[in-house]
Amino acid sequence: MPSDKHIKAAFSLIQDKTKVLGLFIGIHEIVHPGMWLPRKEAQELPMLSFAGADPNSTYLVVSLDIDAPFPAFKVLSPILHWIQSDIKVTTDGTLQFDAPSVANYIGPAPPRINAPHRYLFLLYEQPEGFDLAAYAPAGGKNLRALNRMRYDLDAWADKINLGHPVAFNYFTCN
Repeated sequence: MPSDKHIKAAFSLIQDKTKVLGLFIGIHEIVHPGMWLPRKEAQELPMLSFAGADPNSTYLVVSLDIDAPFPAFKVLSPILHWIQSDIKVTTDGTLQFDAPSVANYIGPAPPRINAPHRYLFLLYEQPEGFDLAAYAPAGGKNLRALNRMRYDLDAWADKINLGHPVAFNYFTCN
């Protein structure tokens, strides 16, 4: 089972409202931590903002489902839903990205007869010298499903010298 040091650190950020990642997805103006979203609305690539972002920094976001396949039986967890690097801050705090993703975004798809899953979004300062080409699938292809299951964020974070999350948000969906 992958370790969960980064996930625990992320959940601790919710106590500080200034560390909540602005998450805009579907028809909702903003997703509040723990908010339930219908599956159909959560399929779009989210827009992000972070008022505490440093305009001179570059960021990276990781999204995980930590309840797969069932919240009481997490044998496949966590499942990687997205890694986007090379995120820059606009003057209004919106986070923009033009680079290819390390792992393309996939929307929620928990089994229909399931309790809600938690979909996490962890924002990090991107490590100095991060090489997108070293981690993204070759030729702009999408990351395969097998590479997403039981994703060990802590091991990858150690490998690329990723620090602690600077902002966090999550929604639930079933």
